[in-house]
Amino acid sequence: MSAQSLQALDVLLERAEAERDEALRLLRDAEARAGAMRQQHEQLAQYRTEYQTRWTQSFARSTTVDILSCYQSFGGRLDQAISQQDLLSNQAEQRLDLIREQLRERELRVASVRKLLERRRLEARRSQDRQEQKATDEQAARALRHSGFGPALRLGH
Repeated sequence: MSAQSLQALDVLLERAEAERDEALRLLRDAEARAGAMRQQHEQLAQYRTEYQTRWTQSFARSTTVDILSCYQSFGGRLDQAISQQDLLSNQAEQRLDLIREQLRERELRVASVRKLLERRRLEARRSQDRQEQKATDEQAARALRHSGFGPALRLGH
């Protein structure tokens, strides 16, 4: 494995890690957005409950048709706001799920490239070790031949 090939894999790993990091940033943003949407939905729903309780108590005392009409009109607009916020909250959750899936894919890619790079480095190291061993064996054989013991050892003397 050439040094250029390993360098190309290093660049690929850096790019994959950058994409993963960007997906992680997007996930954090989406989580914050979805949380804010849920919180706003909960606040609106709580406000509606408080509003209904307050007006129910007021109706128990006495009310006019105009006040009842205002109550119903505002209650309707409040219900619309809650429905709209529910829709926005659901969309934010769907986006969050999509971004989570993208992050998983990018994390898998980083892990795959790391594993490939690890294997290639190991292959390169083994190849280098074999070359060094071969060179050492050849050098030892030459030294043995030059010392005069080479032929005698082959004949068993």
